[in-house]
Amino acid sequence: MRILLSNDDGYFAPGLAALAQALAPLAEITVVAPERDRSGASNSLTLDRPLLLRQAPSGFYYVNGTPTDCVHLAVTGMLDHLPDMVISGINHGANMGDDTIYSGTVAAATEGYLLGIPSIAVSLASHNAQHFATAAQVVADLVKRIQAQPPTEPMLLNVNVPDCSRDDLDGIQVTRLGKRHKAESVIKSTNPRGQTVYWVGAAGAAADAGAGTDFFAVAQGQVSITPLQMDLTRYNQMDSVSAWLKS
Repeated sequence: MRILLSNDDGYFAPGLAALAQALAPLAEITVVAPERDRSGASNSLTLDRPLLLRQAPSGFYYVNGTPTDCVHLAVTGMLDHLPDMVISGINHGANMGDDTIYSGTVAAATEGYLLGIPSIAVSLASHNAQHFATAAQVVADLVKRIQAQPPTEPMLLNVNVPDCSRDDLDGIQVTRLGKRHKAESVIKSTNPRGQTVYWVGAAGAAADAGAGTDFFAVAQGQVSITPLQMDLTRYNQMDSVSAWLKS
């Protein structure tokens, strides 16, 4: 099996190293990740300049672009074979609910999925993340399951792991995405040149976080696995919009 790894925290991130180490006994690993932290980059592609591909002493490749750039470049130009899987992470912090729209971690996996490759995004659900080995082992177990029973169609899985030891995990739940409250307001300040600048505010707290959601599972000490799709069509509104246009 051949696995392409990427992330949005940068090629030097401890979560990426932990993931590569855990998966090395199971597959041929290639790492192509951003040269710097690109958290929040979502699914953006760099179209206004060329991209550079370099290799670090660790053997990891890095690109001066977004997480989506990394996977797109690797799959459509760099590699002489199609990877069997794309795995993105381990992100430093959760990617649950609305986070998936903005997340560069999820975006890297999404790009693999859009290119027809089974893909997984994995995040450690803490901003003070410590137990990367736990999340890495969760992913290794998923890879073993995929090797034993390959999916019949490309899957895009969003995995969030509580920041605890493996022994303290309380199982795995297949979940739906929850939803956050409205984000906090931007923070206005002044830079040393006297110019007004704005910092994007923090994400809102969980709003829809009941049983069955990713928020709920992680809060219970369980691994959350959410299958994602890319069809954004709101089918149940098509008739009402058609009627509105004809009125």
